Amino acid sequence: MVVLILKVQHHDQTDRKQKETVKSAQNIPKPKHIVIVVGENHPYNQIIGASDAPYINELAKKGVLFTNSHGIAHPSQPNYLALFSGDTQGITDDSCPHTFSSNNLAVALQKKGNSFAGYSEDLPSVGFAGCQSHSYHRKHSPWVNFSNVPSSSNLPFSSFPKNYSQLPTVSFVIPNLMHDMHDGTVKQADTWLKKNLDSYIQWAFSNDSLFILTWDEDNFKKPNQIPTIFVGPMLKPGKYPSYMDHYSVLRTIEDMYGIAPVGKTASTSAIKGIWK
Repeated sequence: MVVLILKVQHHDQTDRKQKETVKSAQNIPKPKHIVIVVGENHPYNQIIGASDAPYINELAKKGVLFTNSHGIAHPSQPNYLALFSGDTQGITDDSCPHTFSSNNLAVALQKKGNSFAGYSEDLPSVGFAGCQSHSYHRKHSPWVNFSNVPSSSNLPFSSFPKNYSQLPTVSFVIPNLMHDMHDGTVKQADTWLKKNLDSYIQWAFSNDSLFILTWDEDNFKKPNQIPTIFVGPMLKPGKYPSYMDHYSVLRTIEDMYGIAPVGKTASTSAIKGIWK
């Protein structure tokens, strides 16, 4: 009789854990749209609290600020590849061009009936595959390197829809070198972001959509600590101290849309505890 009771308790505990796991997965929302903007080469403490970044700090207060967010590597290019494909693809520099055929966010989204586009400022034409044009650099637009991503997904920022309901499911916005803090100032980037993305962010709050702002890497320091901010109606605003990185962001997007993890995100956990 005692053995039977213990077995029942064990099954009850297993069932409860299974239900908790299902509930946890269900707590991750499925935004109608996600727009991701990537800045360049600035650590957390050069952005958060900086007087030259009033708009970015306003977003940090309005949404979720990750106080322990990190890049994957140095220099820039491996981080963009990690965020898009779950792997640095063996790249350790900013060389160009490269061609890969491995799985990535765009392909995984498409397999589930979702859509993807990358919008790059100063990209001279749709599908442009050159390494550089004015202040556009291919090393910051990782989808261009993947032969399984159609060239029609590689778009100039001038093509960013005015009607935000026409946005793809997930899109990246890559400012040019003057507006991503690589060559320009923090203040220039902050002003550009407000001018070009604030209306989308306001729209997102009433249209179940999400805005993500992150950086590729810090200023080449060992901690590689960067600002990462999520803004949207599905969030519990505040500061969150748990460790996270580019793989965490990608895995969260994958779980949102029920797509199979790509690359190293298979062994990475989605971000939890920030959702309403």
